[in-house]
Amino acid sequence: MVDITPKAEVYREATAKGWIRLRPETIRLIRDGRTEKGDPLYTAKIAGILAAKNTPMLIPLCHPIPITNVNVSVKIVGDDTVEVEATVKARAQTGVEMEALMATSMALLTIWDMVKTYEKDSEGQYPYTCIQNIHVIRKVKGDE
Repeated sequence: MVDITPKAEVYREATAKGWIRLRPETIRLIRDGRTEKGDPLYTAKIAGILAAKNTPMLIPLCHPIPITNVNVSVKIVGDDTVEVEATVKARAQTGVEMEALMATSMALLTIWDMVKTYEKDSEGQYPYTCIQNIHVIRKVKGDE
């Protein structure tokens, strides 16, 4: 683990984003509220928040950070894509980009878990689905 003892606590913020591509038929089921496991968009939002809060439990050398806010936005964009954007804030000695990436990743994985049954083709394969482009889009250190 990196020694952050000499570093001052300052305002930290990071935003990450990613997408999951699904069949248009699956997107229609989500929009119509007809997915068997419940609302994947709302569930993904909660999963993302929980993931951010538990990042140091899942990434071995990640420092526990006193998170002050997590905001996870989950929305359908286009006919075949769900976008997740997660912003994490804290006053800490180290950044919160890992927490934002974890929130985004877990939200996307939760969507996949809730809709994978609708994504199979006739041979049981998943030819269309893709989680993609998970990345940090903004990082702030210092003044709020």
